[in-house]
Amino acid sequence: MERRTFIKGSLGISALTGLAVLTGCGLTGNSATGAENMTIKLIVTESAPYQEPTKIAQKVLESEGWEVQVKYVTDIVQPNLAVANGEYDANYFQHASYLAQFTKDKDIDVETAFYMYGSPGGLYSQKHKTIDELPQGAKIAIPVDPANNGRALALLAKAGVLKVDENKSVIHLSQNDILENPKGISFTEVDQQSLSKTLPDVDAGFLFVRLGAELGLTPQDALLFEEDADALPFICVVAAKPGFAETEKGKALQNAYQSDEVRTWFKKYIDGVLPTPWDRDPVADRKTWDS
Repeated sequence: MERRTFIKGSLGISALTGLAVLTGCGLTGNSATGAENMTIKLIVTESAPYQEPTKIAQKVLESEGWEVQVKYVTDIVQPNLAVANGEYDANYFQHASYLAQFTKDKDIDVETAFYMYGSPGGLYSQKHKTIDELPQGAKIAIPVDPANNGRALALLAKAGVLKVDENKSVIHLSQNDILENPKGISFTEVDQQSLSKTLPDVDAGFLFVRLGAELGLTPQDALLFEEDADALPFICVVAAKPGFAETEKGKALQNAYQSDEVRTWFKKYIDGVLPTPWDRDPVADRKTWDS
């Protein structure tokens, strides 16, 4: 995930590091004059569910006459800022909950353009085979960012290992909401991209399924795994400025990303564990969870 790739020309941010994001151009139409109007600038994470669909979409778009510029990064902060300031047209690296929290915290105007895939996760361990084997005082690594922080806690609560405030939704759940912790579990908050590296040093850790796959782990290997992989609000999105989805560029990008070729790729990746809920309406969905 350390590689940086430039496709068809060099792009903006020189110091981008971290989770890569895929982006699409927010300019209106492809009938206007000037090469810029036929160029779609994307910033994308190098992880397979982002990078591979991007390569497929790029080929589709280029066959239609678009020029596609892609930058791959590993940062989970700069991609939204880069879209907000107009350096890139769209990004692809995050799920809807993270986007909502980030734009609120940073007071920027970036929104979901369209859905890509559901992003389930689970609690994995390289030391224990079942959740019952977790020892007293076990150490568990969880994502540091608020949008993902409570996912492991919710799994542990559902399994009866913890008791948490049931009035809190998973997107707002944190360690402050733990009411009972009989095993005395301690939690280490880690940048989400470092969770897989931390796994050997802890009793268990929360991993997105794609990060587990990079370690050769499948959902069947998890101590606990999220049900309903496409459950809101953890659907990964392509994000852009408001109104982008309605532009000709936005529609072209969506059609390329949601092509049959991309759907086939997702069906083959990790035995199809990542759903593609492309028929859902992100605006309507957000009203059901963002309160």
